[in-house]
Amino acid sequence: MNAAAASEREARRLAALRRYDILDTPREAAFDEIVALAAEICGAPIAVVNLIDEHRQFFKAEVGLGVRETPLESSFCAKAILEDDFLLVPDATRDHRFDCNPLVTGDPHLRFYAGALLKTAEGLPIGTLCVLDTAPKDLSPLQQRTLQVLARQVMSQLDLRLSLQASADSERKYRTLFDSMDEGFCIIEFLDGPHGPDSDYVHIDANTAYARHAGIPNVVGQRLREMVGDEADAWVARYGHVLRTGEPIRFEQELVATGRYLSLSSFRIEPPERRQVAVLFQDITERRRAELALRELNETLESRVASALAERRVLADVVEGTNAFVQVADKDFRWLAINGAAAREFEQVFGVTPHPGDNMLDLLAGQPTNREQVRAVWSRALAGEEFVQVEAYGDPGGYRRFYEMRFGVLRDDMGLQAGAYQFVYDVTARLEEQERLREAEEALRQAQKMEAVGQLTGGLAHDFNNLLSGISGSFEMIGTRLSQGRSRDVEKYLSAGQGAARRAAALTHRLLAFSRRQTLSPKPIVINRLMADFVELVRRTVGPSIKVETVAAAGLWPTLVDDNQLENALLNLCINARDAMPDGGRITIETGNKWLDRRSADERGMEPGQYVTVCVSDTGVGMDKAIQERVFDPFFTTKPIGEGTGLGLSMVYGFARQSHGHVRIYSEVGQGTMVCIYLPRHFGEEATPETDVHAVQPAPAAAGETVLVVDDEPTVRMLIVDALQELGYACAEAADGPAGLRLLQSNARFDLLITDVGLPGGLNGRQVADAARALRPGLKVMFITGYAENAALNHGHIQPGMEVLTKPFAVSDLAARVDRMMRTLL
Repeated sequence: MNAAAASEREARRLAALRRYDILDTPREAAFDEIVALAAEICGAPIAVVNLIDEHRQFFKAEVGLGVRETPLESSFCAKAILEDDFLLVPDATRDHRFDCNPLVTGDPHLRFYAGALLKTAEGLPIGTLCVLDTAPKDLSPLQQRTLQVLARQVMSQLDLRLSLQASADSERKYRTLFDSMDEGFCIIEFLDGPHGPDSDYVHIDANTAYARHAGIPNVVGQRLREMVGDEADAWVARYGHVLRTGEPIRFEQELVATGRYLSLSSFRIEPPERRQVAVLFQDITERRRAELALRELNETLESRVASALAERRVLADVVEGTNAFVQVADKDFRWLAINGAAAREFEQVFGVTPHPGDNMLDLLAGQPTNREQVRAVWSRALAGEEFVQVEAYGDPGGYRRFYEMRFGVLRDDMGLQAGAYQFVYDVTARLEEQERLREAEEALRQAQKMEAVGQLTGGLAHDFNNLLSGISGSFEMIGTRLSQGRSRDVEKYLSAGQGAARRAAALTHRLLAFSRRQTLSPKPIVINRLMADFVELVRRTVGPSIKVETVAAAGLWPTLVDDNQLENALLNLCINARDAMPDGGRITIETGNKWLDRRSADERGMEPGQYVTVCVSDTGVGMDKAIQERVFDPFFTTKPIGEGTGLGLSMVYGFARQSHGHVRIYSEVGQGTMVCIYLPRHFGEEATPETDVHAVQPAPAAAGETVLVVDDEPTVRMLIVDALQELGYACAEAADGPAGLRLLQSNARFDLLITDVGLPGGLNGRQVADAARALRPGLKVMFITGYAENAALNHGHIQPGMEVLTKPFAVSDLAARVDRMMRTLL
């Protein structure tokens, strides 16, 4: 044998020795008896069960030696394992292999050695059963054969230990998986009783989940009629039928004693003479109430180690008998185990039949989409993640189901991951029921929304009819007085008509705020800067009987908000607070910085983040929960008829939501009310204050300055053109976008484009402006809109040299805005 072959053989021999895990173990009677018998039969004072390790020899059992190990340098057995089966040395002083051995030349002066090899089933020697003497001697053939037989007995003992250890390890792994399963499981054995043959049964085994699902602890050893005597007949009938016929059953039944409703499956354990039935079950009480008894079958897991004990064979029958889906795979995506239900479902979904030992990715090689879906979810589990995931599998046009997959990590005896296992539930029916519930809730929300629209329509019609009556009546009286030549009375009716028009504009702004459609001009501001002037306005509004206080937070963050609309919203809140305190009281306006984590944000129905808050609180009468739930509804008011529109708080709510914030109300009857507006923090710099455009008198137009007016409403177009011509501007008109664009494509001079946002003809105002800027890059643009068509205006992101003016507007405001734009350089 060459050196390489010898080295390989030695490595295999040492691996075989390690597999028995016998080195450095305590003495055992079975091996001590063998060495004692060997010494007696061979007439030798020393006998040893000797195991040859890499650098030493270990004595599992010894007689007459007194030590447990010695180095290999002086070992007889190290030479013996090089023989085929047996080594006999009658006189070591005459054998050149041992005549210089220190144990021969010195104490204890050994002269005789006989060793029978301890060989594995593969023929690898791991040691010897040997006898030694300090005097030369020989062994008869019978003694030699006896020593070899005893050596085989030693190996039988070692193989039996190895087999028992493997069986115990396998059983522990199986029991761990069995007790970790979520479903309740038990085995019952029928007994004869006072009610007749097979009229009672006793629980002979149950897992830890039994008590959790059934609500009865420590069930092993208990008889049915002692546990639930009043309902025993029903359970005996169910399982007795399984015992007699061998037909498995699945059913749902209430365990009245504990109030649990259970989903169960049961089958007979063969042979029938054992009188045993296995039961798998799950508590479905809550699911039955919520989802009308959607059935979920329990499942278990079978490990890949072959069953060696009767209990493991029973449990294997349980796993294979259930219709639940169980799969176990190693780290290479190869099935270690798959029960029949899972194999059948896999075949129905993917069209191929899996078997233990198959690689799931190879089996799906011809289905790249399905292969990637399976690989992605199993990769997480095989990487050590334990999780639950719901996912759909199958052909969308054919068989397709939703499954709830519970993945766990499969570990070996050393605690290292060996693979992963999967418990699967078909939850298609449950998800369909949830979708039907969601659709019902959506229909309910739509009905509530339509109720609010009905309230809004009625209130809107009432208020606008009043205002239109004032406007049309004023115009009618003006016409009458002019025809009578009584022009002095015209001023009175003009004032009345203009006042009604202003109130109509204010009502429109409130409606748009409620629907979050009003035009906002947000800019970065620190709200504390508004408080001084605003508080004076509030004090004049609420009167001397109410004290107004402010609490301004130091270091208040900026927020991006329309300051005019914010003041309007806060004034609405202060007026409501005043009306809630008819006998006087205190209003507190408080600002602050708020950082909402996930829990706090969820409590307020908001997103987590940083917010600036403005809160208005009063010491008034407060309101109950029912009123708080409706205060933001349009036209809802607790004030007497004629004293409130019911749009104030809905406007505040709409403004806050359009500003990407929220509004919350806190109130208790008799304790007062606090309304807080939450606005997102702005991380830029505060805007520089602007000069009031209304304070500057428009200057006459420069010679040749020309304005193009595009509006589909002739009256509005006429008013704009007349007002600009009064200031000396030349004007051109267009009734729609294409007509305006044709004028811009000409060689005529245009210094300013004024266009309505909503235009007929296929081009809106923003599209006309963009086309105009492409033709004339320096052209200034003013958009006019009846409400914020945010989509057309790119959600408020307009370019330099562009401004927005909201209808209805005062002619003086238009003139001042045009004057400012014409005097400003781009």
